[in-house]
Amino acid sequence: MRARRRTTVLAASLVLALGAGPLAAPAFAASAPAAAHTTTTDLDTQALENALKNLPDQDATAALVRVGGTDGTWRGSAGVHDLASGRAADPDARFRAGSTTKVVTAAVVLQLAAEGEVRLDKPVQHYLPGLLTRDFKPITVRQLLNHTSGIQPGKSLGNTFEELYAHRFDTLTPQEVVASAVAKGPEFRPGCKQHYLNINYTILGLLIEKVTGQSYASEATRRVLLPAEMRDTYFPGTDPAIRGPHNHGYQAVKRADGTTDFVDVTDWNQADRWAAGDMISTTADLESLLTHLFRGDLVPRPQLKEMFTVPKGIEGATMSAGLQRFEFEGRVYWLKSGARYGYGTLIAATRDLSRTLVVSVGATDAKSEDMNPVTERIARAALK
Repeated sequence: MRARRRTTVLAASLVLALGAGPLAAPAFAASAPAAAHTTTTDLDTQALENALKNLPDQDATAALVRVGGTDGTWRGSAGVHDLASGRAADPDARFRAGSTTKVVTAAVVLQLAAEGEVRLDKPVQHYLPGLLTRDFKPITVRQLLNHTSGIQPGKSLGNTFEELYAHRFDTLTPQEVVASAVAKGPEFRPGCKQHYLNINYTILGLLIEKVTGQSYASEATRRVLLPAEMRDTYFPGTDPAIRGPHNHGYQAVKRADGTTDFVDVTDWNQADRWAAGDMISTTADLESLLTHLFRGDLVPRPQLKEMFTVPKGIEGATMSAGLQRFEFEGRVYWLKSGARYGYGTLIAATRDLSRTLVVSVGATDAKSEDMNPVTERIARAALK
């Protein structure tokens, strides 16, 4: 499954749409998939079981899957908790959920819009005066939500895995990221293109804090995590560890002699991802998020429609406020993917919640432009 960018992988292809030191490449011993089935009515359970076979492998060390909705439910897991011990992966483990954080951020902004604290058509310059220079034309809150702002990406702590890994315990603040993005000037006039970038949601995090007078984490927890019953989800701030039970994440690194090392990347300071991608969650919590959100429990329905509206008149646009639209075998799904080193996440659902999917994969190249092969197998099996 290929894509121009990771964020458009499913839409384009599912048409379907070193401190601790590396581990030497293991002789993988595949674990048997552990699956629990309940009320399956319209699911290909054999295909789902097959999708989890032979893990761990070169592409993933573990996979955790929840399929739900009125079509039926299925749970499955495979792989290992860590390569050193080889013990079975914990199906209830926490993991880095990456850009699925944006779903939560969008929900908070839309709640503020419902309360009259934010107007989606009002420029962000009104809420955050002085943040953008005069080089930027007015950029509405809605254009941040649907990635049509034209703001360029901010800096990071490196351009290669090796550089980033060397700085994995350093802190790059959201304010520094935004300042570096603003210094580049605009990429395009607001509203004429769609370019999915974290910077849009980093700025939305700043907007939430300015409007509410509270931290992003506290507002997101109060407004979304608690009412969505996401009891094992949290925002780590500058803490590099994953609290509580979790499976280890690894990055495959090619050596000069052609062999592969699997570097443990579990501990990593994600402060620069912040409102765009630092959330730690579980498959059960993300399933609960989808259910509560799509039912209208979190965002009032007049504002919820923003999450199911792709901007018109922009060629190739698929992103809405926090989600992405794609069609597969006659069904429209709304999804969000996420990727941090060692962990790949996918959530998807039909608007009527007849089918939901949450996948966490211990991806060994989570930041690749290609979709992880294990995630692809699972998505094809779950959504057909």
